[in-house]
Amino acid sequence: MTEPLVIAHLSDLHLGADVPAAVASIADEVAAFEPDLTVVSGDHTMRARPSEFLRAADLLDKLPAPRLVIPGNHDLPLISPLRVTAPYARYRRWIGEDDPVVRIPGLTALGINSMPWWRWKSGRVTPEQAVLIRQVLGQAPPADVRLLALHHPPFAGGPARLVGRSRLSQALQAAQADVVLFGHTHVPAVEQTPTHLLLVNAGTATSYRTRNLPRSWTLLRIHPTAIEALERFESTPGTWHTGRVIHLLRR
Repeated sequence: MTEPLVIAHLSDLHLGADVPAAVASIADEVAAFEPDLTVVSGDHTMRARPSEFLRAADLLDKLPAPRLVIPGNHDLPLISPLRVTAPYARYRRWIGEDDPVVRIPGLTALGINSMPWWRWKSGRVTPEQAVLIRQVLGQAPPADVRLLALHHPPFAGGPARLVGRSRLSQALQAAQADVVLFGHTHVPAVEQTPTHLLLVNAGTATSYRTRNLPRSWTLLRIHPTAIEALERFESTPGTWHTGRVIHLLRR
């Protein structure tokens, strides 16, 4: 039997608005599942302060590698000239590049920076990023799982709607993407579109800024014909358990 691909998906760490017990336990909690890839989909800090980025970098280094890490809206300075002159400088110094790619056997994964400096907290996908999705995911080996990660919910409506949502949808379809991982809402959710695209929203893993649910992260086990999503919730500070287990079909 072929071993499944195991992907750990964390989001919204918010170092600076965190629960110390959750921060102290999360790396060992994730490592216990031996993921093939760890994805952290933005908002590593609360206010993009250097001290918060240092703590975030330390925590990210403790999470299992390889890692796919992208920025969120809280990773840009909020009220500062840097918001205009160098909005991503601190993120790039302490965390990494904006649109990273990870390739491992059986998986091609792309992360995109969906946070423009000129929006307050909602996101966008640029024409260049849509091309990148088509190139990186669309040209992946035929048997690969094709995964995109961004911070913002890709198909939200209203004020939270992505600028460039249509181009994102078209690029995902053209690239035959399998999985999209995101965060931002602090509310875990897993759903599948009629085309079998899996949408996974991770909760907040280490912040006290919860939305009527415990802190959480999501584990995916991807089999040739099915995907198993385990939502891992914190029952007491630093203690984690499996909540929902969701089974979905692969295309």
